[in-house]
Amino acid sequence: MQQQEMNRVRLDEMRGAPVYDSAGEKIGKVEEIFYDVQSHVPKWIGIGTGMFGTKRVLVPVQGSQATEDGLMVGFAKDQVKDSPDIDEEEISPQCESELMAYYGLGASEGTRRPERDEDQAVTRSEEEVQVGKRSVDAGQARLRKWVETEPVALDVELRREVARVSREPIDEPVGDHDFSEEEVEVPLHAEQPVVQKRAVAKERVRLEKDVQTEQQTVQDEVKKERVETEGDVESGQ
Repeated sequence: MQQQEMNRVRLDEMRGAPVYDSAGEKIGKVEEIFYDVQSHVPKWIGIGTGMFGTKRVLVPVQGSQATEDGLMVGFAKDQVKDSPDIDEEEISPQCESELMAYYGLGASEGTRRPERDEDQAVTRSEEEVQVGKRSVDAGQARLRKWVETEPVALDVELRREVARVSREPIDEPVGDHDFSEEEVEVPLHAEQPVVQKRAVAKERVRLEKDVQTEQQTVQDEVKKERVETEGDVESGQ
């Protein structure tokens, strides 16, 4: 029992370590560890690798041994590559039986999902800024009319009558003419300017509104939670 618990601890420490096949060729890294439902002993190793595409590869812990820089499994690369594809969180009895048969191992009582130490996890939160818009009064525009007086000068052509002397020679006898003084008045006429004023509409003025768009920077402060580790913690975990 002590040896099984040591294996579990050793595997937990090797998450992210390189995985080699039985010939010493690197085939990926330790990504997941699946444990037996009853004994809690590690049974399967989930290998993270790009060489197998998106396929999820499981290799038995049985036959594996630790190396100086990683873990060596007891199976060849091609056999690992052609293993059944697993797409479920927990390995069902049927799926595990298929894996056991493929790798030539005995039956098992079932395997549970990899332990993720949920009770030892913390959730990091942070504030996010959300900017909205609302309409506010930004001022007033007023249209006002007033009266002012300004001088106007217009040229007007006026006519006026003037007197001139016109002489017409005559040669007629007048008989016994009584010489006397005589005076004739001739009325003269002239035009005078007459000023009349009338109101005339000249222009219609109105206020209209346009919408202008401007870019404005909003600044604020947000709170963020930070997480740090202390003690013997492997980098990248």
